[in-house]
Amino acid sequence: MSLSLAPDIRPGRLETADYAERFADATPRLTRAQAVLEAERCLYCFDAPCATACPTHIDVPSFIKRIADDNLRGSARAILEANPLGGMCARVCPTENLCEAVCVRNTQEGKPVAIGRLQRHAVDALMESKQPQIFTRAAPTGKKIAVVGAGPAGLACAHTLAKLGHSVVIFDAKPKAGGLNEYGLASYKTPNNFAQAEVQWLLAIGGIELRHSWRLEGLAQLDALRRDFDALFLGMGLPNTHQLGVPGETLYGVQDAVDFIATLRQSEDLSTLPIGRQVVVIGGGMTAVDAAVQAKLLGAQDVQMVYRRGPQAMSASKAEQEWAQTNGVVIHHWLAPVEVVPNSFDPKYAGGVRFARQKMAGGKLVATGETVVMEADMVFKAIGQTLGNALLAQADFELQGGRIATDANGQTNQRGVWAGGDCRAGGLDLTVEAVQHGKLSAQAIHAQLTP
Repeated sequence: MSLSLAPDIRPGRLETADYAERFADATPRLTRAQAVLEAERCLYCFDAPCATACPTHIDVPSFIKRIADDNLRGSARAILEANPLGGMCARVCPTENLCEAVCVRNTQEGKPVAIGRLQRHAVDALMESKQPQIFTRAAPTGKKIAVVGAGPAGLACAHTLAKLGHSVVIFDAKPKAGGLNEYGLASYKTPNNFAQAEVQWLLAIGGIELRHSWRLEGLAQLDALRRDFDALFLGMGLPNTHQLGVPGETLYGVQDAVDFIATLRQSEDLSTLPIGRQVVVIGGGMTAVDAAVQAKLLGAQDVQMVYRRGPQAMSASKAEQEWAQTNGVVIHHWLAPVEVVPNSFDPKYAGGVRFARQKMAGGKLVATGETVVMEADMVFKAIGQTLGNALLAQADFELQGGRIATDANGQTNQRGVWAGGDCRAGGLDLTVEAVQHGKLSAQAIHAQLTP
């Protein structure tokens, strides 16, 4: 089957001034008065459930009380001592599923204290102050640690180690540090180049060297890292994406959602980015939402987000799903892709996607026999990422589900090697969890190197 819709992928669908307005900060900052009023809603619970729910265990009542007392610097210190990437986490954490979900105000009144926005308020105030550095390095230990990956896990590990007096070299494949914070999040979540501002703040503690355009690809590299450094932390994330494995996947107009998001984040002029008139995004996670919403913001007329299971199984939070719908994205469930259909005007282009209707039967997802075709000139694949590094198996790392198996502190089965973030097995694939992985591994490395 071919579709009659002519391909329509082009830049400049909006007036120039519309781009800045559409991609502005999705969550307006609190004013000082708003922050104080919100902070005063906190009950300052003893043994607070919000602090327990935070993967980095920020002392939430303490930092909020300091906001109420107009001590923003002290508030930021309480946050950053537990989470050195507290500024980014305040922007992108699913707080509605973590700290705010268990807030006593939420359980009593159905309206939690706005913990995430208060956290951002305090950290932003520090970052913008004349003296943003609140930490100093301990005396040099003479130990040197290699960190592979400059994402949240690697940065948190490096900062924690540097603070303890160690020297750190971070090796990263990209030209900029930050990992998914720089390349994988919607631009309206991190406007004004905040990801790089946070990286510069982290590096300012000293003792951290960044080496870019470096990828772990051979046993010789791994052996050299283990030989030349006192410890090694692997935080390379999940650099590869899952493919649909259906006919037509290589047609023009079909691409990985993570590549689309990365291109958008690095663009200096959004009006130059081509976008289709009708866009289909396949997937049910945050990446799918970020791609779908930004396609709509770039001027796509119709954007459909399609997931093979029901709404409860989507990894995108309820708030993320509602955000997509608020921005005009239509979400479909119980549809699995079986073919990207070529366009009848030019068969090199995608013309649409054929989906098979799904249902649960006997605890398994099965096709009903019904198919649905959605027209599209652009198709974004957002069905998950994978580590996909054969080197790790060759080096005899223990893997679980294609990711690196570790103990609770990130120690792998290889002596002197730790791992954290998305490349570590058994995680939640959250920025805040990656930060905690890096922090705990750094503490474990320090304990082993300084008995």
